[in-house]
Amino acid sequence: MTESNDNTQKQTSRRFGIDHSTRQIVMGSVRIPLPQSRAARLSVGGLLVAGGCLGFLPVLGFWMVPLGVLVLSHDLHVARRMRRRFSVWWQKRRKPAPHQLKRAAAQ
Repeated sequence: MTESNDNTQKQTSRRFGIDHSTRQIVMGSVRIPLPQSRAARLSVGGLLVAGGCLGFLPVLGFWMVPLGVLVLSHDLHVARRMRRRFSVWWQKRRKPAPHQLKRAAAQ
């Protein structure tokens, strides 16, 4: 019984990224399965990035670029590195530095 609780906690704790154990893209509560074939994943990711670059057109959107990079990061180390750098930058941006916390408490 505790194993099932651990699995549900693990699934709910991951909010954005790729779940390598289930081969799914996780975006909040939405889970999208990745293709089994490496060639299919590369083509889907490439088409998403290319379509996102044409985001000014009515059907396509700029939201496709990060999703394409996320799919490509499963296979390409360059995309994985870009995604990881962005997530580290985003976490640093969200959390205030310790010296800023001391200044806020002093005021």
